[in-house]
Amino acid sequence: MSYNLLKGKRGIVFGALNNMSIAWKVAERAVEEGATIALTNTPIAVRMGEVQALSEKLNAPIIPADATSVQDLEEVFTKSVELLGGKIDFVLHSIGMSPNVRKKRTYDDLDYDMLAKTLDISAVSFHKMLQTAKKLDAIAEGGSVVALTYVAAQRTFFGYNDMADAKSLLESIARSFGYIYGREKNVRINTISQSPTMTTAGSGVKGIDHLMDFAEKMSPLGNANADDCADYCITMFSDLTRKVTMQNLYHDGGFSSMGMSLRAMNQYSKGLEEYTDENGKIIYG
Repeated sequence: MSYNLLKGKRGIVFGALNNMSIAWKVAERAVEEGATIALTNTPIAVRMGEVQALSEKLNAPIIPADATSVQDLEEVFTKSVELLGGKIDFVLHSIGMSPNVRKKRTYDDLDYDMLAKTLDISAVSFHKMLQTAKKLDAIAEGGSVVALTYVAAQRTFFGYNDMADAKSLLESIARSFGYIYGREKNVRINTISQSPTMTTAGSGVKGIDHLMDFAEKMSPLGNANADDCADYCITMFSDLTRKVTMQNLYHDGGFSSMGMSLRAMNQYSKGLEEYTDENGKIIYG
């Protein structure tokens, strides 16, 4: 269902690769809500992925770019303003990659050149994006920028490795830049801390299927999927959240506020019988 939340707005979506991508879902929902958008990803991702099909479906131009390159980012913002017919109202940063994770290097045996790449791709690219947009005055007054993050920025999760450090930096950038951009241009910057999600990038995290099962059992509302996250992003891009900035917003079914749930604890017991009343109803309190 469309509510026309983004009617007349222009946006840039970084990171759509295939229909498993949260960025892909965000792009679809943004257009459904009345926006016109530009898509961007690395040249190799554009060649190897399915972005062309999304571009044709949404009538959205593709601007190949390496988000770690300021020159490429200048091209993205300049061309987007030109092709979409005005300043940008919203931007999604859905970019993350760890060579150490891909090479199965453990956190106590990191390759530091690879760590530098992890931080540059997954976090510093966000600063470069914001700084470039601000210098070009490419984002409209009252615009909204959202980056995707994960609770491993605050808590240790087995297998998340140096991506946890990258997400911590990403969230710090949102706060630091959020103050400046908000005060000077009324642009708001937030991060959304999403449930573990089986995207192409997420599937590279060691034990992701077990992590997703655990999070599902821990979360009162269950895991938020990619479609749910897209809906939340659309809300953050809309005028309904025009006073929300510098926040790390948990979108995880309540996982981040839990210590232990009955269903998770039941992993270590034989059944739920001892937690039911005389009518067989489970007592969650």
